[in-house]
Amino acid sequence: MDFALLLCAAFLAGFIDSVAGGGGLIQLPALFLWLPAGPAGVIATVFGTNKLSSICGTSMAVTQYARRVRLNWRTVLPAALVAFVFSFLGARTVALIHSQIMKPLVLVLLVAVAVYTFARKDLGEYHAPRFAPRPERLLGLLVGAVIGFYDGFFGPGTGSFLMFIFIGGFGFEFLQASASARVVNLATNLSAVGYFAATDHILYRYALPMGVCNVLGSLAGTRLAILKGNRFVRGLFLVVVTAMILRFGWEVLHP
Repeated sequence: MDFALLLCAAFLAGFIDSVAGGGGLIQLPALFLWLPAGPAGVIATVFGTNKLSSICGTSMAVTQYARRVRLNWRTVLPAALVAFVFSFLGARTVALIHSQIMKPLVLVLLVAVAVYTFARKDLGEYHAPRFAPRPERLLGLLVGAVIGFYDGFFGPGTGSFLMFIFIGGFGFEFLQASASARVVNLATNLSAVGYFAATDHILYRYALPMGVCNVLGSLAGTRLAILKGNRFVRGLFLVVVTAMILRFGWEVLHP
């Protein structure tokens, strides 16, 4: 029964993550709840299992978006490469520093993201880049470093933060921001998976079947996002961010 629940959570996580980010909001708690007690008590093992499952869905999302959404590869690809390196550093830091110290800061950032997105009704409606190519690439490198480290170190909300940065900072529309975020997120997940695999912190008997379900959810999510467009992505984005605020708010108040 627990295994079936994990597969359902992986499908839903893939769907949500492919559109608005935040798949970890569903999949990580599910792993902590329904993995056997021994592995669930090792945070690096839970994170590693989550990352391998997630990368399957993220890969599918990137493939689907790349076929149908015009991506600014000159900005997104360098950001992804830097994110790959810094995600590895973040994953390495998990073993040295307790990642729970991030929760209050993440809660504040999520509230700011939600308020700003809700207040700006036209945010992400149109694709209107704010920078010339060179400054945009440099900003992309900075974003890749910061978000890459965050994803390797802590993780939940990475896709949503990336989307918000691409929309609010770069001036991308919601659909293109979602596609761009998936590319960078793929790089961070790949790097973290490499680290967790090398340190034997992945439960493959759970991660691989969950990965298949994550792919199916991602396929459904990307197709729906492309079909419905910016308004659908914006609405789901706000729902996901609100859910993350409630989750982190509870965990901060009831550690």
